Amino acid sequence: MTARPLDGVRVVDMSSFVAGPTAGRVLAELGAEVIRVDPISGAVDGARWPVTDDGVSLYWAGLNQAKKSVTVDLRSEAGRGFVTDLVAEAGILLENAAHARWLDNDVLAQRCPGLIHLHIEGYADGAPAVDYTVNAEVGLPLMTGPQGSDTPVNHVLPAWDLLTGLYAALGLVTALRRREQTGEGAYLQLALSDVALSAVASMGWVAEADRCGTGRPRQGNALFGSYGADFPTADGHAVMVVGLTSGQWRALIDVTDTADIFSALERHRGLDLSVEADRYAARDAITAVLRPWFESRTLEQITTDFAGTRVLWSAYRTLAEVAADIRHVAGDVVVQEVDHPGIGAMLTSRSPLRWSGAYTDAAPAPVSGAHTREVAAAAGLDDSAIDALVAAGVLGKPETT
Repeated sequence: MTARPLDGVRVVDMSSFVAGPTAGRVLAELGAEVIRVDPISGAVDGARWPVTDDGVSLYWAGLNQAKKSVTVDLRSEAGRGFVTDLVAEAGILLENAAHARWLDNDVLAQRCPGLIHLHIEGYADGAPAVDYTVNAEVGLPLMTGPQGSDTPVNHVLPAWDLLTGLYAALGLVTALRRREQTGEGAYLQLALSDVALSAVASMGWVAEADRCGTGRPRQGNALFGSYGADFPTADGHAVMVVGLTSGQWRALIDVTDTADIFSALERHRGLDLSVEADRYAARDAITAVLRPWFESRTLEQITTDFAGTRVLWSAYRTLAEVAADIRHVAGDVVVQEVDHPGIGAMLTSRSPLRWSGAYTDAAPAPVSGAHTREVAAAAGLDDSAIDALVAAGVLGKPETT
């Protein structure tokens, strides 16, 4: 395998759910040896949905690809001592443990002065939060959904968790670079709520609400500040069409042969539809003009008409359709089939970063505890010492599949 940028870097991952495991997976994809440490009884999120018919978590397998797994009795002094030794040897710790005094940075840094330690939390004051509660708090469910509705609409993608995971991976790599330059360790704290609020503020949404004194109203699937709308097709499908740039807008009206109608609309309302703001102001009228064109054509006809043009569009698809297309696509894609223990062949992600035009291959998630002996041996324990710790219940045995 071609050397990757984080080859030789070791990270102890004691995180659960989405944000932390995402950070660990990203680091593993870049070549780091990421050692996931869990209780002998199993990861707290080890059975989270979606699962196979046999109850094996597809979620856990996807988020823990390419990692090693160690299981330890984290309630015992011996188990905590083993993990502390492991952290000191690795020099990098990623965790989201709450109220675990033995994992406090001031405790661990005494043992490993150059430690890089990243702690993920819900709020900056340490209070708990999850993606769904944070998303509600920053106002997005009251901006999402059809016009006129007063019911909150949550999105199903844990966007803040995923973004927090990427921030965490970036933070660890940045701290590693700093340690290489100065020899100094770092203690980093990353709150899910801070990531969410920072994101909406960075796009000007907080400033907009502050100036207007009210949040942005719901507008269905319309594109704020420009033109975008969804349309039903004659054969029961739906498409999303966006006229973000003047070129895309011109291509859309050329293909739909609506230039004369929109010229009349411009004269009547004193607008210039080559300007984004004017397209947004006239969005309902534009959609009313375009809708009959889409409703009279099948998805196949629309695909043919838009082929080779600058129209920006896509058909709405189910995830089942996405999976089926991946199975039949020619050439490399970011989703790859990997044989996961206990699951078998599974479509899963590989890093979206392409190095010299090529994706790196994905690796399966480990069986829980599969690398306990290997990691313990690398930490300096001989076979008899490892056997004694396993017999005492301090270290776990690998699960069978």
